[in-house]
Amino acid sequence: MARKEVNVFSVSFLDCIFCGFGAVVLLFVIVNARATLQRMDKAIDLRAAVQRLQRDLLEGRKDFIVIRNARDTVEQELIETRGAADRIEKTLEETREQLAQYEDRTLSREEHLNRLRSDLEAMETDYQRLRAAATAAQDGTRVKAFPGDGERQYLTGIRVGGERILILVDASASMLGERLVDIIIRRNLPEETRRASRKWQRTVATVDWLTAQFPATSRFQIYVFNETASALIEGTDGEWLECGDPEQLQAVMEALRQVTPDRGTSLHAAFGAIAELQPRPDNLFLLTDGLPTMPERRPTAGRVSAATRERYYQGAIRLLPRGLSVNTILFPMEGDPMAAPLFWRLAMDTRGSFFVPSEDWP
Repeated sequence: MARKEVNVFSVSFLDCIFCGFGAVVLLFVIVNARATLQRMDKAIDLRAAVQRLQRDLLEGRKDFIVIRNARDTVEQELIETRGAADRIEKTLEETREQLAQYEDRTLSREEHLNRLRSDLEAMETDYQRLRAAATAAQDGTRVKAFPGDGERQYLTGIRVGGERILILVDASASMLGERLVDIIIRRNLPEETRRASRKWQRTVATVDWLTAQFPATSRFQIYVFNETASALIEGTDGEWLECGDPEQLQAVMEALRQVTPDRGTSLHAAFGAIAELQPRPDNLFLLTDGLPTMPERRPTAGRVSAATRERYYQGAIRLLPRGLSVNTILFPMEGDPMAAPLFWRLAMDTRGSFFVPSEDWP
């Protein structure tokens, strides 16, 4: 019997090989599956870490935006603060300059007032020395007599003459007294009591004295003013009256005695009335007690300062026509120190005169 040949690639051997290969594959699959699970776990962890980082990044961006907005706000406030500081510094510098100007101006005013006091004292001395009684010839040229105490019909430095004479009489509430407290008290009294005020009666007597000195050949007009201005005789605004007519002079004085001082003072209204008269006056007498308290238009409210009154005055004198002599008779009141020097300067500039009468004149 022939010996059986051995084949290494028999079915059994192949089975063993495939079984071993299958085992290897199975082991690889098992190992790979476990590695995959581990990678998935790490991926999940990494994904969670990424999400946390993304949240942190988002929160960081939000905080960054908030911080950036806060920074922009702070920068804007810093810019505004710097601008405000610059404005304040500029205002302070302007205030310092104004203060320096006011101090210089105050010193110059004090020096000016001292010179004026000296001039007034000298004028008062001349006034007392040079007063003269009306002569018989002078009395013959007057259209009416003025009852005086002895030889008191004089006025140093004022020329009561001219072809057309205009008298402007201040009839504001301040003409009731020399002191502010007296004015405040009297302006609430009955009209008859206000008209009897000593200061106003001196004003009426001064007008009476002036009309007694009018040349008989001249013409005249008398206006009273406070916030407005009007002729004493109703219906004669803009007209010239005859000095040679005693009845007109008497009517004017009767009308003045019925005027009650009231309200504020507007030199704009007073000087504006000059334009109504044609031809223009060649001699002007202004009877007042101080600088105006009103501008061209009535102010809305508020107390008028000394500087504001001076500005109103400067605006009013621009209305005066060229060549008109302005003679001011001032009945001074307290609280208005610049009235005397300004009206004195007006007299010098217009070749007029300035006079502060004593309490017992005329």
